[in-house]
Amino acid sequence: MWAAIFVLGFVVLGVGTVVVAMRSGSKGPMLDPSKRSSRKTLAALTALVVLACGAAIPVAVGIAEATQEEEAGPVDLTANEVAGREIFNQSCVQCHSLGASNAVQRVGPNLDDLRPPKGLVVDAVNKGRARGNGQMPSQLVTGADVEHVAEYIVKVAGRAP
Repeated sequence: MWAAIFVLGFVVLGVGTVVVAMRSGSKGPMLDPSKRSSRKTLAALTALVVLACGAAIPVAVGIAEATQEEEAGPVDLTANEVAGREIFNQSCVQCHSLGASNAVQRVGPNLDDLRPPKGLVVDAVNKGRARGNGQMPSQLVTGADVEHVAEYIVKVAGRAP
């Protein structure tokens, strides 16, 4: 949204510049470069635009950064999530990328980018993908371990290590 507002501001500024440049009345052009008052007005408008952009851009960036989700920092894991990390490191790092486990494989999807919900992780582990033939076999992990792995992935996916 902020990008659209930023672009719209420049469009308005550009259209305004064209209108002022092309405007000519009975007294001649609005900003005639041969007149001292016009040059002062143009210098003042240029300074105003530079100051406005110089203040608006850092403010917009600050607002954008303040509204983003917290992506980095330490994560406190529960006992189940610690167990899930251990299982993930034994059974899943061979194919998946997940920064929290220092896994950088490219066979399966990058879990940091995907940020899957718990239900999707449980479904993928239980049913596999491509019907268990090829991409991801079904039931690599079974029982309560599936829940632990899913909880771990949901907690750490997309967060910087």
